Amino acid sequence: MPKSPSLSRRAFAKAAAALSTAAAPLASLASASSASAQSAPLRARIKVDTERIIGQIDPLIYGNFIEHLGRCIDGGIFEEGHPNSDANGFRKDVFAAVSKLNVTQLRWPGGNFSSNYHWRDGIGPRDQRPRRLEMAWGTTETNRFGTHEFLQYADMLKTEPYICVNLGTGSWTDAQQWVEYVNSSADTAMTRLRKQNGRADPWKVKLWGLGNEMDGPWQMGHRSADDYGKFALEAAKLMRWTDPSIKLVAAGSSHFSQGIDWVGWNRTVLDHLKNHIDYLAIHTYVGNRDNDYYEFLASSRDLDNRTKTVEGIIDAALSSTPNPRKIYIAWDEYNVWYRARGEKERGRRILEEIYNLEDALVIATFLNSFINHAHIVKIANMAQLVNVIAPVFTNDREVFLQTIYYPLQLIANNSRGAALSLFTDCPTYSSKRFGPVQYLDSSAALDNGALVVNIVNRHRDQPIETTLELQDKRFTGPVEISEVNGPDIKSENTFGKTLVKTTTRTATAEANRLRLTLPPHSFTMVKVRTA
Repeated sequence: MPKSPSLSRRAFAKAAAALSTAAAPLASLASASSASAQSAPLRARIKVDTERIIGQIDPLIYGNFIEHLGRCIDGGIFEEGHPNSDANGFRKDVFAAVSKLNVTQLRWPGGNFSSNYHWRDGIGPRDQRPRRLEMAWGTTETNRFGTHEFLQYADMLKTEPYICVNLGTGSWTDAQQWVEYVNSSADTAMTRLRKQNGRADPWKVKLWGLGNEMDGPWQMGHRSADDYGKFALEAAKLMRWTDPSIKLVAAGSSHFSQGIDWVGWNRTVLDHLKNHIDYLAIHTYVGNRDNDYYEFLASSRDLDNRTKTVEGIIDAALSSTPNPRKIYIAWDEYNVWYRARGEKERGRRILEEIYNLEDALVIATFLNSFINHAHIVKIANMAQLVNVIAPVFTNDREVFLQTIYYPLQLIANNSRGAALSLFTDCPTYSSKRFGPVQYLDSSAALDNGALVVNIVNRHRDQPIETTLELQDKRFTGPVEISEVNGPDIKSENTFGKTLVKTTTRTATAEANRLRLTLPPHSFTMVKVRTA
């Protein structure tokens, strides 16, 4: 191969300078292109097909929970002698805030409290009820709020009452006679006692829990799975023989620590109770102790995984049973809880968690998960309602709404009907526990042509330009958009200062497309009619 002609040093320098001058605009263009790529908006698509139905959303997934714990009941919903309480002792400002949450069912009296609660202590004239040492949370229980007060409050709220019986220190007879006192129309000693205490007609409570967190060593009357299954079976038989129309909830897993055989617990409980129960209850609480925003925002992946696992355990338990009764999942305790947790969990002012925006976003993803598993999750209860890890918080004078109030209020009041399976194409981030996690977390509900889509943008810093694509119908009419957001992820609400709240606006959709800008660290609810 012939050699190239050689250049003089001066000619080489001249050529190099010319090349450098020519290359400068190219380098500048490449730098600008890189910067442009970095600042390009994130984009996503969510495809909605109204025929891809997961299941019917049970309204009972929008439940809540009150326990004789801290200031949840005493000093929360019930405060005798308070200037803002009614003649029954119910705080009217609290009731007004709670009423707007659309609480579809309310669980009581616990919680850990229920495992040493003897329901006869809480009936009859208030001034004659016994004061008892309360050992679950280290206080004295006055028993001034009991069965009649709870059922009156549930009636005022127009919510389904859900009573958890004492299978810790209680007996089968205690459980059976409580059902009789509350539900029976027969002329018996229990129903005469009810009438003597001012209630002629039975309340006909449908939901009854067979104890609380019986897998937990912290529980009074804690048993092994086998012992609990045998004990709960006899209680279930007596309770259902008293009122065959009731629905029974068994105590499933309440903790998922490493080394805990929570799968085995659920399997054994179902072996004993599968022919007698309607729901298996599981509990979860999450937190952000490591101050890792993105890892915390992926918490609902645990919820998804555990729901799928428990569904599989239920299917396995029923697989060899001819004509099995259907058993559903009840997530009857869930919330963010970690700041007010640990050594000081005894006394009157305990578990008073103050929530921020990132907590509210996690709650929105939990509610999305319940909707996305609507075929199997039929009950859910945020724990708890007032003051104690709660969406409503009080002092002696007023009430404020915590950040977690707002996504619960929006979803509970709007997401009903059929849950739809969505296809979401969006950017992801990497989680230490779960691998790739989509920035957008979503669910959808369709009710007589009204479509509701709930979307969390987990991205801390960037908006995501998102297109909702309706596959088989078209949008009609105005689009209502509600957004829960705040100045930053650590924003909190308090008395007289609301940094995190719901804002609303309207938009216009194309025939089958709706273009949205989902702000960083936000929850957005889209509501629109379809045809």
